[in-house]
Amino acid sequence: MNKPSKIQQIFLYSYEDFQSSDSYASGVQEKAAHAILNCKSGSLGYNITQCSDCGHMEFHNNSCRNRNCPNCQAILKEIWIDKRRAEVIDSPYFHVVFTVPHELNPLIYGNQELLYSLLHRCSSETLLELARDRKYLGATPGIIQVLHTWGQTLNFHPHIHCIVSGGGLSADQKLRKCGEKFFIPVHVMAKVFRGKFLFYLQKHYAFGKLVFLSSCAELRNSYSWNEFRDSLYKMDWCPYIKETFNGFGNAIEYLGRYTHRIAITNTRIQSVTETQVSFSARDYKSGETKTVILENKEFIRRFLMHVLPSGFQKIRYYGFLNNRTKTKNLKIIFKLQGYQKFKQRYAGLSIAELLKEVWNYDIHVCPACGCSSMTHLGRSYAYRS
Repeated sequence: MNKPSKIQQIFLYSYEDFQSSDSYASGVQEKAAHAILNCKSGSLGYNITQCSDCGHMEFHNNSCRNRNCPNCQAILKEIWIDKRRAEVIDSPYFHVVFTVPHELNPLIYGNQELLYSLLHRCSSETLLELARDRKYLGATPGIIQVLHTWGQTLNFHPHIHCIVSGGGLSADQKLRKCGEKFFIPVHVMAKVFRGKFLFYLQKHYAFGKLVFLSSCAELRNSYSWNEFRDSLYKMDWCPYIKETFNGFGNAIEYLGRYTHRIAITNTRIQSVTETQVSFSARDYKSGETKTVILENKEFIRRFLMHVLPSGFQKIRYYGFLNNRTKTKNLKIIFKLQGYQKFKQRYAGLSIAELLKEVWNYDIHVCPACGCSSMTHLGRSYAYRS
């Protein structure tokens, strides 16, 4: 078995105890946990290679490929970034984040697929509606959105990261661009986003689509619901501009850190014992970094909170990047600006070629004799009882 990653080690130490406790895990959470436990352990099978010169053999344990696994995101991230690189237009790019009041968290957690999709919908509708207004941009920008559900301490904190182009296609098929500053005032975005989210939320309530967990069971009562909804209208909703980029390449490299990120990375974990884990967390208010210490079972509970519903698309594309018309839109934009700024670098490469190109790791080089003679002999598949 390969040496476990820190997160994998926590699950190895304490997942059985977690299962025997009062904590509940859904089917998709259990699937993620078992994927992490078995990743690169040999239980998922392995590939065998041998050097034709010296006879040295290597056994490469298979990875789980689960999107919640800390071991399995690097290659997927590089491929994703490379595809987005070919969608560059010549304009500034902006990083916008949409959040909701924490009072909504219990309701969102109990209705994940429905309300995560609503977060995506309201974020994109807000940006597109305002961007098309001639007061701001007067065009349809390209938008990439990524859902995250965690804060620094693994608390539940659903929010949407957006990379928004500062240029786009107008209704008369002309290319319009903004200046260096983001083209929509934050207070305008906040008001429109709040209005849209609460409008659709009320419709879901009226049609009986919402599930109320014990933490918000009182909202089943219509009087309590109306009072709760009215209080949300009075709160400040705070979308904010996190970064401004001079080039799409920088923006995509930056967003790549978000698209395939899991709730916490191994690099933030300071120590792991059989019973507890310590990790670093940044306090957004003070800007200081603190150490958080949790029992392993509590760490696992928090980690599994951020496993998304099965098949849920956390990355979505809008505006001129929407999947139905993206190819057509980009062809028009590249023609108008006279060139395509970047092209894919890794298109058509095999995984072996990608490993060599990105990480300078050649799977054909024998670690024993140094010759480029490692050949694939076969594979062993996971045992299924």
